[in-house]
Amino acid sequence: MTARPGEPHRLLIRDLAQLVTPSGEGVPLRGEALGEVQLVRDAYLLCEGGLVGDVGRMKDLRLKGDLLEVDGRGLCAIPGLVDCHTHLCFAGDRVDEFALRAGGAGYEELHAAGGGILSTVRATRAASERALAESVTRHRDWMLRAGTTTFEGKSGYGLDRKTELASLRAIRAAGGVPTFLGAHAVPPEFADAPSYVEFLLAEVLPEAAELAESADVFLERGAFGLVEARRYLEACLAFGLTLRVHGDQFTESGAVQLAIELGARSVDHLEATGEDGIRALAASGVTAVLLPASALFLGRSMPPARRLVDAGAAIALATDFNPGSAFCESLPLVCSLAATQLGLTPAQALSACTVNAAHVLGRAHDVGRLAPGFRADCVLLDAPDWRYLSYHLGGDVVSSVVQNGRVAWARQS
Repeated sequence: MTARPGEPHRLLIRDLAQLVTPSGEGVPLRGEALGEVQLVRDAYLLCEGGLVGDVGRMKDLRLKGDLLEVDGRGLCAIPGLVDCHTHLCFAGDRVDEFALRAGGAGYEELHAAGGGILSTVRATRAASERALAESVTRHRDWMLRAGTTTFEGKSGYGLDRKTELASLRAIRAAGGVPTFLGAHAVPPEFADAPSYVEFLLAEVLPEAAELAESADVFLERGAFGLVEARRYLEACLAFGLTLRVHGDQFTESGAVQLAIELGARSVDHLEATGEDGIRALAASGVTAVLLPASALFLGRSMPPARRLVDAGAAIALATDFNPGSAFCESLPLVCSLAATQLGLTPAQALSACTVNAAHVLGRAHDVGRLAPGFRADCVLLDAPDWRYLSYHLGGDVVSSVVQNGRVAWARQS
């Protein structure tokens, strides 16, 4: 049944085998709370005006008025997934580099062949703003089909004023949460990191701050050191941007301590983080965003998820979708890696890529839970148990996706 013009849109998903959502109200979830979920069997989900109106058992359903109905028999409902770390605005690809790496090529050989971040920079700079917008839309739709209803997107493949701003506009126009990652790498026209950061702060940041919600920096050997990262982040903070940090991917370079000192929302990667960093994060308000698809793609050690959780740190999961080190848009696959490689339970993985990821994006009051008043974003899994989200490695588990109370994508039968 269709709603009449002017009526609030009402959608009822009925006869669900299971409906699951992270328990509690606080954010971010830590410790035991990270793995606690509310499970309703033989359930319904009512969406009204783009929000969750009610959740309950079918035996308690009492409804009147016009509404659209979705048959949920044999399906499980989970909150829409939240991808809080992606690099989806780029042109071209790095499949040649991937093939060389798969054949055993090392860093120097890849660099000599023109690979790395700067190869994507060249392609992205050469693309028109329209082409970048089309690229973001295409990648967003890939993520939607995998259950992602809220996504963050970083700039960082322009490294000049024109392309960085175009990237942020494209991300914003596609409905993403834009992050200014001007400090991703030093482009070839600059002699060193300090001179490039000077350019970013003077020529790009004032306009980028009007488009972005947060700022990020790649603090790592060969990218930006602690001095340049601090200067960049402090300037971005002065413009009102939330802070994020790429840190400890290959080496411990002070990223955790800097993120804590400046009150960053998150520090992301952490494959190289040791015990001191784990303890520091556990005692802080900074969320550790873990990117197991990137570690798998590059054949590196996984981030210390189990030790972080046991120490009491807040964690989130994300894809790190990008053309060079994590060409993966699937949060269900990331949940599988979290369960098989990181030592997380399916419930912990679910909370890490819903409510905790929403916290990283400043949206935990709005998305990440199936509860009255939250945005009606929901993923229907074609599975007898919601834990197939993690259990079915690379499986075609997403049946349909509801966004803002409307069916945004459905698998063709």
